[in-house]
Amino acid sequence: MRFEKWQALGNDYVIVERAELPWELTAERVRLICTPHFGVGSDGVLLLSPTDDRHVADLRIFNPDGSEAELSGNGAREAALYLRRRGWTAADQFSIRTAAGEIRPRITSPTSCALEMGRASTTSDDYPSGSADGTGSLEAGGREWRFQHVSVGNPQCVIEVGDEVEELDLGAVGPEVERHELFPNRTNVSFTRVDGSTVRARIFERGVGETLSSGTGACGAAVAATLAGARSPITVRLDGGELRVDVGTELDVVLTGPAEPVFAGELSPELLGGLENA
Repeated sequence: MRFEKWQALGNDYVIVERAELPWELTAERVRLICTPHFGVGSDGVLLLSPTDDRHVADLRIFNPDGSEAELSGNGAREAALYLRRRGWTAADQFSIRTAAGEIRPRITSPTSCALEMGRASTTSDDYPSGSADGTGSLEAGGREWRFQHVSVGNPQCVIEVGDEVEELDLGAVGPEVERHELFPNRTNVSFTRVDGSTVRARIFERGVGETLSSGTGACGAAVAATLAGARSPITVRLDGGELRVDVGTELDVVLTGPAEPVFAGELSPELLGGLENA
């Protein structure tokens, strides 16, 4: 089974074409592939399949715990650049179908692209009790947090904490927020500091944990900053580097940043045998 491993600001995915799979990609198989030391090791798996004439490919995104994500901004950029490099399309701009709907990447260089993420919203079924503006409060880690809910194809909970952002123990607070009863499908969490049009963000990703980078997390943080008065475009500084997020007046979001391959390989017969029996 052939695969490639890509990374975007340290957010790494195993990319597999559906034709390469000898079996269905189950949650347990995803977990084994993503496991460090015993598997390939990654933040998730991107599965690409041919689709209709309107879209270049169908993209499914799996978290390392085996759950399936609606969308990943970093993963989608990796997938887009992979599709171009592997000859699925020669176009600079094209469409990919995801569980969150259509996304439109625009290739800006061999290792970067701008991604039309669609229109963000402050209301969604992922925060069913929320008000129209998406703001709220919750208790986690023994204290109360004010937050901004943003849906960018997946749920984002953005908590501005100012200078405290660097000292926070995300491993202690993040899981409680991710699984809070307010969010029936769990949520991604961004802790931020806003300085004009620059946002410092640390991300606790649903099904992953603390990450070096998250594209949709950056989008959620940028939308929240814009709603609070920041001017677009927003530069989001993550542990793995910077992303640019353009937020329109109707909350249309464009995410721009890099992605590049790390290595290509084939799973060994031994690992394939273990996955077949998983």
